[in-house]
Amino acid sequence: MDGKTSPAVYSEDESLAGEAGGKGARRARVSGIDRALQVIDHLYETGSPAGVYAIAKAVKAPLSTVYVIVDDLVEKNMLTRQADGSIWLGARLYHYGLAYARSLDFMSIATHEMHDLCRQAGETVQVCGRDGDYMLVLAMADGPSHFQVASRVGTRVPLNWTASGRLLVGHLPEEERIELFKRCARSSPTGRAEIDPGTLSEAAGKAFESRLSIQAGESDYAVACIASPICDRDGQCVATISIVLPEQKAFSDENHYTAHVRSSAERIEKLMGWRNR
Repeated sequence: MDGKTSPAVYSEDESLAGEAGGKGARRARVSGIDRALQVIDHLYETGSPAGVYAIAKAVKAPLSTVYVIVDDLVEKNMLTRQADGSIWLGARLYHYGLAYARSLDFMSIATHEMHDLCRQAGETVQVCGRDGDYMLVLAMADGPSHFQVASRVGTRVPLNWTASGRLLVGHLPEEERIELFKRCARSSPTGRAEIDPGTLSEAAGKAFESRLSIQAGESDYAVACIASPICDRDGQCVATISIVLPEQKAFSDENHYTAHVRSSAERIEKLMGWRNR
């Protein structure tokens, strides 16, 4: 809740602190955000609109407090007021739900495809996304070999170190890519990662256009990565799927791996409804 409503919530809740009489018991203070969630949860659990009085009674909150919260949430489209004055969930919550559902759908589809690609290629496969100036490993399927990959789920590395990092910004305008790499490009532990912003921007753009990015030994010694972008319906790279394998294997049968990783990215896009061609 914002500042104009929180004080009212606190004061109303605390005004009943002495109801226990001379025993000196006090009601625990309930924050504005907790009260707002109680209101929303009550409507969700009952599954039907309700009046403010009924809501206040159900959540055991002062009526004046609930009036303040409801008015604020209605103003913000978190709740909606019906013609008869009853309160129901608002459109803003619906949009939040859709966004959350899309994220679950994407990770479910991408993870399933990741495991399929792992079986097909016989190598470790990762799904990666962007976290500001870093690439973030979102999911990972270990290959059957004893080859160990240092980057596990949750690992964040500078965008310029990896094939996926370049793809994740490849859809951006050239000037924006250059400014981004000026800010975030870092030398890697192996010393082989490119750090020149212009060179990185050009490489990112070309990799995105060809739907393929390959790097070897830039972030880890003797480790290669072959990645393809997963693009939404607006053509923006929202994630990547990549095969991580020993450097010598990547170039011994490069076409085999590149075909597989490109196909996997395209299947994810089609299943998400992002690719019609």
